Amino acid sequence: MAIKDEIRALAQKYAAALKAKVKERVQEMKKDDTSHYLIYRVLGITDKEGELIDVYQNKGRFLYRYAGSFLEDAAKLCFREKYPDSQSQRIPNTEGSRPKTFEIDCLVGNDAIEIKWRDATTDGDHITKEHTRLKAVKNAGFHPVRVMFYYPNREQAIRIQKTLETLYEGVEGKYYFGDAAWEYVRDRTDVDLKGILKELAEEVS
Repeated sequence: MAIKDEIRALAQKYAAALKAKVKERVQEMKKDDTSHYLIYRVLGITDKEGELIDVYQNKGRFLYRYAGSFLEDAAKLCFREKYPDSQSQRIPNTEGSRPKTFEIDCLVGNDAIEIKWRDATTDGDHITKEHTRLKAVKNAGFHPVRVMFYYPNREQAIRIQKTLETLYEGVEGKYYFGDAAWEYVRDRTDVDLKGILKELAEEVS
């Protein structure tokens, strides 16, 4: 199967799962206690608006989760197309007791590639955990590479990412984000993932 067909099939799988999950949640919400709409009304939000906000908040949570998992899995398909032996791998946490292991998203030769669709976290603990993970990757004898397709928009989240970039540089790793991330995947795998996704988006629009 051609890589575009594999990614299309993956997209269809995730789209169907997302649709089913959203439908299930919307049905569940019809039985929810809506007494909190009182507070919405006090703040100038009608019951109808409040209902729509709650529904779309839930839809958004599922959408972000499924969108991220889809893009990360699509990127892994690209690497497997070029490097059939590439795979996820767990390594021990040699810097602490929790967690016991870390997962490398895609191990290609000596490159331990961390694939993220986006990372909008503003939690400082995220930096500590990532620093620990990077040390564990280095201790396992691998070269850490971070590929993040979409950079956050908020100032605090951007500061977190800049700190992570510095951490990668400190262990002689590589950090690619935005256009550089798409280019990295294309250059390493000979697959234009972004181009394929644009074509698939046109097919369903």
